[in-house]
Amino acid sequence: MLKDFSVINNEIQAKITEFDLVQTFECGQCFRWNKVYENGYLGVSRGRVLEIEQKGDRFIFRGTDRDAFENYWMDYLDLRRDYGEIIEKVSTEKNMIKATQYGNGIRILLQDEWEALVSFIISSNNNIKRIKKIVDGLCSIFGNPVDYKGQVLFTFPNPEDIYGSGCDDLGDIKCGYRAGYIIDAVEKVHLGEVDIGSIRKTNYQQGAKELMKIKGVGPKVADCVLLYGGAKYESYPVDVWVKRVTEALYLKKDSKPDEIKSIAREMWGDLAGFAQQYLFYYARENQLETGEVK
Repeated sequence: MLKDFSVINNEIQAKITEFDLVQTFECGQCFRWNKVYENGYLGVSRGRVLEIEQKGDRFIFRGTDRDAFENYWMDYLDLRRDYGEIIEKVSTEKNMIKATQYGNGIRILLQDEWEALVSFIISSNNNIKRIKKIVDGLCSIFGNPVDYKGQVLFTFPNPEDIYGSGCDDLGDIKCGYRAGYIIDAVEKVHLGEVDIGSIRKTNYQQGAKELMKIKGVGPKVADCVLLYGGAKYESYPVDVWVKRVTEALYLKKDSKPDEIKSIAREMWGDLAGFAQQYLFYYARENQLETGEVK
């Protein structure tokens, strides 16, 4: 967690334990952070730009001030949480111990709910490189430009920025059949048929029900949005990697997503989302198919 921070020459400098930029930004939970130099990332969230450089457990934050850092970025990056305590609580057996040791710098971001919704609609049957390309295309067409050190970046478009557009208007971003799902999400959120802002206030079940009013949003996409945008840490998104690793380590049989989520909640309770992220990252990075975590 964040131990201390200070403002030096218009930069925020802080010591933070259990935080690694590569692990956090490359673990599949977000698509708008890009590596711009060795140990440095640049991202945009809710119209704000942030540059972060890591030097061990020391971090330099540029493009922000004390107020924005304390009132937005600390929550977005989940810097108030003691991840050492999280790791200790979920590491209940040898496989999870190894997975948390491997990815002990992962933090679960608190992303904008709308951005998380559209991003994970795009993520369906897709790979991270292509997801990022589609998301960047959507932002460059419908978002607003933001200048940072002479570089033009784009905000993530709000529903009203896209409302009135059709599937043909999304043709240039090459999102395929997902265009219809994005337009449906835009219309339902803009018209108030889906209250995307409610998912942090309601419980997990109510949040999932609200999200699944949208075409293309099934349990897996809803779980991702609830975990990464709704702060529902009991959520356990089951994609191909999570299915493989959970079955191999804990169920020892082919299982349905509901069975997988049930065993996860039995083992880790309201911390299942953290456990999922450690397992997902370890399984994907090591191409783990079956058997124990090595």
